[in-house]
Amino acid sequence: MIRTGVPRAALRDLLRAVDLPVDDLEELDLRHCLRCGSEDDPRGVVGLELYGEQGLLRSLAVRPAARGHGCGVALVVAAERHAAIHGVRTLHLLTETAEGFFRGLGYEPCQRSDAPEAIRRTRQFAGLCPESAAFLSKSLTDSV
Repeated sequence: MIRTGVPRAALRDLLRAVDLPVDDLEELDLRHCLRCGSEDDPRGVVGLELYGEQGLLRSLAVRPAARGHGCGVALVVAAERHAAIHGVRTLHLLTETAEGFFRGLGYEPCQRSDAPEAIRRTRQFAGLCPESAAFLSKSLTDSV
């Protein structure tokens, strides 16, 4: 079951365990983070940054032992619903390693130069994720 609420320390520990950036976690609004598993030791997490009709899906992390059991897909689907409920029409993400996973969920590759201004201003986009990271987007108006 997917739930909201991830203690910052648990989020940081899981992201570090799977080599994802943690430099901007203090700025992340934890009301828009979801988890599968226990609050203190989640099996998986995902975060959202919401900017009106645009959103950034970020920090999807699933513990290696929990992979292949649907946690990642469930987190993305729940994050899309959460974002849509909050008025997001298009969800964007950056990834270095999971482009195929996200494409399988309906995310389409986009040019970084086409990113909305709100997304370009995020720390993830502006510097934490390298230029080599794939930029993908998905319209939520057709899928959620």
